[in-house]
Amino acid sequence: MNQPLAYVNPQAKVAKNVVIEPFVNIERNVEIDEGTWIGSNVTIMEGSRIGKNCKIFPGAVISAVPQDLKFKGEDTLVKIGDNVTVREFVTINRGTKANYETIIGNNCLLMAYVHVAHDCIIGNNCILANAATLAGHVRIDDWAIIGGLAAVHQFVNIGVHAMISGGGMARKDVPPFTKGAREPLSYVGINSIGLRRRGFSSEKINEIQGIYRIIYLKGYNVSQAVSIIEADVPATAERDEILTFISQSARGIMKGYSRFKPDQA
Repeated sequence: MNQPLAYVNPQAKVAKNVVIEPFVNIERNVEIDEGTWIGSNVTIMEGSRIGKNCKIFPGAVISAVPQDLKFKGEDTLVKIGDNVTVREFVTINRGTKANYETIIGNNCLLMAYVHVAHDCIIGNNCILANAATLAGHVRIDDWAIIGGLAAVHQFVNIGVHAMISGGGMARKDVPPFTKGAREPLSYVGINSIGLRRRGFSSEKINEIQGIYRIIYLKGYNVSQAVSIIEADVPATAERDEILTFISQSARGIMKGYSRFKPDQA
């Protein structure tokens, strides 16, 4: 840790076996747990809480003040879990008085140039590909994947095991287990490959697919589809995850994809 070309504020709490490369700047009110590696030219600003065995690559900026004009300097945090990889030039802003913290879960990969704005909550085992951008107050649940150059509107929620295509623009909530693609972002199927990789059986994948056929392919509105699912589909953890997500969606869920164009009406 004793890197003479790095600056570590005396008030920072850094575990003894943390590796700090040259030209790193670590401010006060920072905590970094054991086994973490900090690459050169990383800036870790006050309010950072970084877990064990993380890798933070050159140029990243952790816990800069929010890009929110309502922010008045209140004490807020960025919390990063264990085994998180933060690649080159990632920026993660700390929270505002809305939630007081921005959270990255365990085992996440944030590829180069990702931006995570204030008050975002990212679950465990998530991947954000190169230059993915999250506006404030976004929630991403466990095992979700956000494609490169994708952007997520403020207050949007992304469900567990969901996937957004590269370049996608998420303006509505993306339900669990689904894939979102095209413009506007639309349902294009379930994330069956990802589910198989994570141990979901063919029967469980078919169950999830059947639920989304009711929601997106049968011509029902969302309320009608939910009523049918509640009445006709046996309760399982996956069914209840989908129904709970929809019931809690403040922005509404993404639409189904249709080849019909308005100018053809």
